[in-house]
Amino acid sequence: MPPKRSVKRLPNLNDQKGGGVIRPTSSSSFRTSFLHMAGLALLDALALWLVYSLLGNGAGTAGILVLVVTGLVNWVFLSDRFYPIRWLTPGLVLMLLLVVYPLVFTVYVAFTNYSDGHILSKQQVVEQLQRRYFQTPDAISYQMTVYRSPEGGFLLFLQDPQGNTYTGTEEQGIQAYPVGGEPPERIGPYQKLSLAGTFQYLTELEKIQVSGEGFQVRITGPNKARQALAKYTYDPDRDLLTDNETGKIYRPVGGSFVDNEGKPLPDAPGFTAVVGLDNFRRVFSDPQIQGPFLRVFLWTVTFAGMTVLLTFSVGLLLALVLNDNRLPLRTLFRSLAIIPYTIPGFISILVWVGLLNPYYGPFSLMIKDLIGVSPDWFSNGTLTKVAILFINTWLGFPYMMLINLGALQSIPMEMYEAAELDGAGRFAKFRYLTLPLLLISVGPLLIGAFAFNFNNFTVIDLVNEGGPPIVGTSTPAGQTDILISYTYRLAFAGGRGADFGLASTIAIFIFLIVASLTAFNFRFTRQLEEVMR
Repeated sequence: MPPKRSVKRLPNLNDQKGGGVIRPTSSSSFRTSFLHMAGLALLDALALWLVYSLLGNGAGTAGILVLVVTGLVNWVFLSDRFYPIRWLTPGLVLMLLLVVYPLVFTVYVAFTNYSDGHILSKQQVVEQLQRRYFQTPDAISYQMTVYRSPEGGFLLFLQDPQGNTYTGTEEQGIQAYPVGGEPPERIGPYQKLSLAGTFQYLTELEKIQVSGEGFQVRITGPNKARQALAKYTYDPDRDLLTDNETGKIYRPVGGSFVDNEGKPLPDAPGFTAVVGLDNFRRVFSDPQIQGPFLRVFLWTVTFAGMTVLLTFSVGLLLALVLNDNRLPLRTLFRSLAIIPYTIPGFISILVWVGLLNPYYGPFSLMIKDLIGVSPDWFSNGTLTKVAILFINTWLGFPYMMLINLGALQSIPMEMYEAAELDGAGRFAKFRYLTLPLLLISVGPLLIGAFAFNFNNFTVIDLVNEGGPPIVGTSTPAGQTDILISYTYRLAFAGGRGADFGLASTIAIFIFLIVASLTAFNFRFTRQLEEVMR
């Protein structure tokens, strides 16, 4: 029988004396707990300050969201049950605040009239209207004397035609002054100003609001003031706004106050309101939106698809060449090929715009020397599309070359040797071996590149701002606009102000289109992978 071997007992991880993992001492545990609590206290303080600021600016939903997220973070870090996800919490919180909340807010805005002229809330609009005043022919005029305190506050000493005297400040309003006669030199901390001193502060005096019961005192000169009545009165119970000057009654409809005839209140801002599916109806019924939409959509798909095809083809061709061990100076050529990828796109695009300039661009002048005509790259719609595809191919082929190089090096050489034994030539090996295996590896990246170029606003805007314009339409869309740039011009650059509700609506359509095409491409990629298996 073989001799018995002695088996050494492994130290117990929980045994502090057995050489295992030593538990933290009380001092280190206290230090760790103190740091955790200090970090949470700092986070809570920042969150409370942010919530206070958001609530003060009318962003109640965002403030409540921040408060809820902060409470969840405290719960996770103070409960032992959630220890496994403790260090994932910062990433989840950032995803919630920077990804989920903007998506939800975009969907919400699509169902509102949020735009220029409808940015304020209804309460803010009512408060603005309630600060408006008008003067009647029989309004009381006052002889005014101005007083100023050392802190910079103002007091008005008013005397009506009957000799009654009053004092008025922004904080306390109009109050009767029992001591009649001439204005005194001082009233409490306020010092009387001369007429020249009043002229010095006249700009500031015209901004102050001194109110009485149902009226306001408006300064009309250095020593004159006049009563002004409130222009509007709002009844919150009936939700009605009354014009005290004309007697008309206005009610809120679709983000504006309108009268019984449906006419909006003149010179009044609108407010943000939920309008349901109105923005979606506009997309399908408004001729200015519906007209060029199909044309822009077809070019968007063509632009994204051709960009992926051209960049992948050029990148694959260079990858096949640079992957050959027989190529001299292969490392140098690889470094040179990725130079376009290292230069910021903003710079590369503007450089190519200069090179393609029909009058002094070196590239256009070279073509003119060859064929006698300089191409009109930025006035002809077809040539502009060719230029955009060329520039985007220049920007994207180094990335495709890099991922194809990595995918080529992962293909086992034994497969090529077996194919050669079966009599396969170079084209057959590429067609039936290299390309299918590459598509399995880089297929998801091609889908991502398609989705990216589907919304590639930068190259479209920098090359020619979506131009030339589409003839026969009143929309700001151009022949090279894609959906995202078309949305931008339609919602923000059409000379009608910003229309965030419409922009959010079209953004939802873009998301649905990209999601559908991406789902189809993923399904096709999985089918290809199953065939290769």
